[in-house]
Amino acid sequence: MPYLKTLNINTDRTHPFPYDIPAIKHAKHLDFSNKISFLVGENGSGKSTLLEAIACRLQLPHMDGVGYSKNSFDGAKTLLPYLELTWQIERSVGFFFRAEDFGDYLNSVHRVGTTIEYQMGDIGEDIPSQIIKDMKDSANYQLRRMRQNYGQELDAFSHGEAYLHIMNEMINSRGIYLLDEPEAALSPAKQLTLISFLNQHLKIHNSQFIISTHSPLLMAYPDATIYEITPHSMEKTNLEDTEHYMVMKSFLNNPDAYLRHL
Repeated sequence: MPYLKTLNINTDRTHPFPYDIPAIKHAKHLDFSNKISFLVGENGSGKSTLLEAIACRLQLPHMDGVGYSKNSFDGAKTLLPYLELTWQIERSVGFFFRAEDFGDYLNSVHRVGTTIEYQMGDIGEDIPSQIIKDMKDSANYQLRRMRQNYGQELDAFSHGEAYLHIMNEMINSRGIYLLDEPEAALSPAKQLTLISFLNQHLKIHNSQFIISTHSPLLMAYPDATIYEITPHSMEKTNLEDTEHYMVMKSFLNNPDAYLRHL
């Protein structure tokens, strides 16, 4: 049984941003009672903004752990007075993963480290280098938080492997999980690994996933709900009827028909 049952944005406003994007204009009495729901649509259709609004309302932890004060959440926070959610069961823990947060998070860890290096400067040759390193690592609160949350430094992984490591560390108990374009750094094979991970998780835990994606591979998850967002509507759609699936299938069946026009 999922946590979030329905979602409605109760406003007739159609401008300015974020009220003028399709996912916000058409988010009326949406059914999220399935254990996995996908939001699909073109760039700029508002998938991410809708997920961000849900995450802000639930105050789900996200990657950099600084809450929702960042400017990138301003549009989502504007929607909160109009966001109506109904629940089937009281929510437990959860996590909000945005692909764009990954690089920002690593950069913030490195920035803090650079600042500490500058502030400490050359503290002398009499102190063993390992002790100096330990002192600098101890002063880097971002590095400590990374190790606490994810077990080790994430830049020890490739981009895609780090994504999967984050999933394993943060999606490990029952809860509601919002994933914004998790396929961004994943090869097709790693996307299948993510599907397997979701499937194994749901065999053990009573969780719910709402995922925005451009990937027909992820959208093929068995019995998932797919909401396709267009300029004119936001409707439940079969995988084979989504534009993403049709474009991908058509291209792979006959790439020359597309490429000869380049």
